[in-house]
Amino acid sequence: MDDVIERAVMRVIESMQENLGEQLTIDDMARTAMFSKFHFSRVFQRVTGLSPGRFLSAVRLREAKRLLATTSLSITNISHQVGYSSVGTFSSRFTHSVGLPPSKYRQHMSITEQVLAAGREPEPVATTTTLSGTIVSPHEEQPVFTGLFPDQILEGRPVSFAVISRPGPFVLENVPEGRWHLIAQSVAAGREDSINQPPLGDDALCIARFGPVVVGSDGGPQHADIRLKPMSSLDPPILLALRDLLSSSSNGH
Repeated sequence: MDDVIERAVMRVIESMQENLGEQLTIDDMARTAMFSKFHFSRVFQRVTGLSPGRFLSAVRLREAKRLLATTSLSITNISHQVGYSSVGTFSSRFTHSVGLPPSKYRQHMSITEQVLAAGREPEPVATTTTLSGTIVSPHEEQPVFTGLFPDQILEGRPVSFAVISRPGPFVLENVPEGRWHLIAQSVAAGREDSINQPPLGDDALCIARFGPVVVGSDGGPQHADIRLKPMSSLDPPILLALRDLLSSSSNGH
């Protein structure tokens, strides 16, 4: 990818992080990137997998997670610090993306496997399939979460997921018809605390994105092999709270 384009996108992401409480517009971001508004939006989505507005929302919610985990600031105060004028809107979006309301995230910082599975909506169609493959990672002893999501960001509840104790074969069952993105996440060796301590940042995480995977009405089995790599600043933030799922797997769950 063109270095000029990557540097332009990085400038915008850095601007997002520095101005979370401001109402950044597409025009503001395009000026920072030094592109036209329409060219900028296309380029940003090509580089990150998300629209600029969606990426900004994810950056805000990641900062909210950090503040909830590391400060005693009120939820109202945190919502304002990350750019929300309505605490109700903030709480709703946080809950959808992270899997827990802000108050419960502050207490537990993780969704359980049972809650994650129970939260999936029953599919109105009977056609489902299985997706299998192999995960390769630079950290051979670390557990891996893998799931299917509507978009190229690890947020909300997946339509199917699995947690394996180390990289290798995986199977996702009961995958419904649709267009899904396969996303896998692990923790860099020796950095398990990054799940518990968000301030360590995304550099402690490994991620892979694959897709879209299109499941049709025939329900035929799908296959995908993926390779985890260290997260970069160009990857969308990980929002779904997975601490307990990965830490329990690393303890032999």
